[in-house]
Amino acid sequence: MTTVALSKIFPYDRTMQLFGGMWFLLLALGVAIKVGSSVGDPWPSLLSSFCLAVFYVLLALLIITRPPAKAHANGLLPRIAAFVGTYMPWTIAFFGETDKALPNLASTACVLIGMVMMLVTIRHLGRSFSLVPQARNVVQTGPYRWIKHPLYLAEEIALLGVVLRSLTPLTVILLVLHIGVQICRIHYEEDLLRRNCPEYSSYEASRWRVIPYVW
Repeated sequence: MTTVALSKIFPYDRTMQLFGGMWFLLLALGVAIKVGSSVGDPWPSLLSSFCLAVFYVLLALLIITRPPAKAHANGLLPRIAAFVGTYMPWTIAFFGETDKALPNLASTACVLIGMVMMLVTIRHLGRSFSLVPQARNVVQTGPYRWIKHPLYLAEEIALLGVVLRSLTPLTVILLVLHIGVQICRIHYEEDLLRRNCPEYSSYEASRWRVIPYVW
């Protein structure tokens, strides 16, 4: 069977949509099972786990239902960065949890702040949400009025909460590596939007990337 025939039977976009959706549904199921078996755990830990499971389900639905893109990033590196940045860090939630009150409270605060920011951002991003850098349209409402990549900021805040709950040298290293991968994703995404969305040039000139007055 030829490559062309295979691509018709297993379209790349659709395959990645199903893979991404199933991945986040499996993560949601794993977190839900942990919540169900940890009823006696402190409520901050249970609350953060519940929010994380809800977020995973939301991501799965958005990935599965997103519309076709105008264009995709060229080359293998943008795809690798997208998948590493999306799938790798959230598995930290299964590394184990601390039973100390302060890390749990700090973790819960970060996860809740990150979750709320993500939900608000995704509400404005809508079906323009994607994993691999893709061009759909330039969203300029909600948090996008102030920064160009609020979803990345929200994700790092939430991930910091997950790391605080499972604080080890390994999880700290994974957090630092993830930040580096996210920076690469930002550059890939911006380059794609510049080339395929004419309105992006004027938008990007008046916005900070992630943190106002910093970067």
